[in-house]
Amino acid sequence: MPRLTKIYTRTGDKGLTALGSGTKVPKESLRVSAYGTVDELNSFIGVAVAAGLVEKLGSSLLVIQNELFHLGSDLCFTEEDKEKYSIPQIEERHVLKLETLIDELTAIVGPLENFILPGGSIGSSHLHVARTVCRRAERDVVSLSREEAVGDWVLPYLNRLSDLLFVMARYENHERSVPEPLWDTHL
Repeated sequence: MPRLTKIYTRTGDKGLTALGSGTKVPKESLRVSAYGTVDELNSFIGVAVAAGLVEKLGSSLLVIQNELFHLGSDLCFTEEDKEKYSIPQIEERHVLKLETLIDELTAIVGPLENFILPGGSIGSSHLHVARTVCRRAERDVVSLSREEAVGDWVLPYLNRLSDLLFVMARYENHERSVPEPLWDTHL
């Protein structure tokens, strides 16, 4: 478990930051951008949980927040450095767990019969924001993967997580008996 004795290092004052291995890189590097967006996603999920989601979602999202720390550590180490360090990483089992939860919640809310607008309840709205940040994290990781190798399960995890956040937003509205706002193509 990492122990931080000092929050500031002054390294960032020159526009650099350290990867998990200690290697210094520019703060605007694709790798830093990717795990920074994952951190932002985790924060938005925290806002959704703090808004008071139904119990099933709140407890599931706390596990996912921990997994996002795994994903962040997966991204803040290069594939070469992962051979030297024992770090938590995203694995196939994490992706399969997301798929199982997607299927379980979809069986309750039913198939999507029309495009829906982000909204409804406050919790659902927060989950939709988290979903869009997750999609951005996915795009950032795709950009990174064009330049450097990333963990095999990072992209599938982010892809499934954005789908899950969408279904969770629908589930939150369903459980609170809040109608889904539908896209009206005639306006």
